[in-house]
Amino acid sequence: MSELRIFIADDEAPARARLKELLADIRGEIASAVVGEAGNGLEVIDRLPGSAAQVLLLDIQMPGMGGIEVARHLGALEHAPAVIFVTAHDRHAVAAFELNALDYLMKPVRAERLAAALGKAIAAGPAPRERLEHAAAGAREYFSVAERSRIVLVPVAEVRYLKAELKYVTLRTGAGEHLIEEPLVAIEREFAERFVRVHRNCLVARGAIRGFERVAGSGEEEPHWNVVLEGVAERLPVSRRQWPAVKAVLTEGKQ
Repeated sequence: MSELRIFIADDEAPARARLKELLADIRGEIASAVVGEAGNGLEVIDRLPGSAAQVLLLDIQMPGMGGIEVARHLGALEHAPAVIFVTAHDRHAVAAFELNALDYLMKPVRAERLAAALGKAIAAGPAPRERLEHAAAGAREYFSVAERSRIVLVPVAEVRYLKAELKYVTLRTGAGEHLIEEPLVAIEREFAERFVRVHRNCLVARGAIRGFERVAGSGEEEPHWNVVLEGVAERLPVSRRQWPAVKAVLTEGKQ
């Protein structure tokens, strides 16, 4: 049997060393090789895609980006590893179960629990994308974009609008565009305080709205309003149905 390829993510070097020692201790039961390490969530996003890891031992509490959000971003990968959360707090263990995590390990990790979790990972295979994409509770700080077998993180705060087009959503920032595969309605629900719907297929950042332009209409086109966004030359039409809610956003900003 080939070795199980494992990536370890923990912000404490002694904790990573402990896991490597335990993997060596259970080698007779489960042969494995550590193919990568990371000390924070952003390093995981950067290093893991090129590691060919089959299992990710992921600490939940890490600086910059915690393990729960990291797991969600891994859903952008076509071949994501099985994720086993590692935590020092019971409340996080409960959260891991609620998130349909493959398994979780309480610190200090015991060899028999690690072996059992890895055995479960071998039996389960790669993590289903749906489970990872819905892993994080609460709003994210980044959108994850899959580009050439790597994950590009786009800060939510930089997004001006999101527009649904066929099976993709175009994510627009002041610097450019990205394509993501997420339902627009799910994004709207997650970021209700940040984005407002201006059309059935478009959300705009509340904080980016700078005003509106009246379009007279011509031919079959009816008169309507376009929303003006900071740093974006494109004008986005506001549907008649959404106009009251969008207008209210501008009113709130003036108060």
